[in-house]
Amino acid sequence: MDNLTSEQRSLNMSRIRGRDTKPELQLRKGLHALGYRFRLHVHNLPGRPDLVFPRYSAVIQVNGCFWHGHDCHLFKMPTSRHEFWAAKIAANKERDKRTNLALSNEGWRVLTVWECSLKGVKRQPLSEVLDCCGRFLRDDAVDAAVISSL
Repeated sequence: MDNLTSEQRSLNMSRIRGRDTKPELQLRKGLHALGYRFRLHVHNLPGRPDLVFPRYSAVIQVNGCFWHGHDCHLFKMPTSRHEFWAAKIAANKERDKRTNLALSNEGWRVLTVWECSLKGVKRQPLSEVLDCCGRFLRDDAVDAAVISSL
């Protein structure tokens, strides 16, 4: 049972951002400080990736563990309206697969950085996450890599 009124719930949901999230801003600031230059949310690429590195033919997606259904300590399926949330998260996962495939087909390498790698009790040091991102960008052979707290 939801303890909030529909107006309160609507206000809470309206404040959830799809871009410029704290994990994304952390990653952007760190990569920029290391000398990597990127474009943000490029509209003509599938899925509008969070960070686009044209020089490296690579994109980095920063995924929230709840919204993308990551199997980690930050994800818990809601108990109210279970069917709605299960369908929504499953659709998000399917869309992520299609987007990554479309990006790959267009010649882009894809790295997914999960929110749990930057936040929560199992987070990794930011320097390690940035180092992994840097290795991904410099290594042409890597494709569809994932950084997670698991």
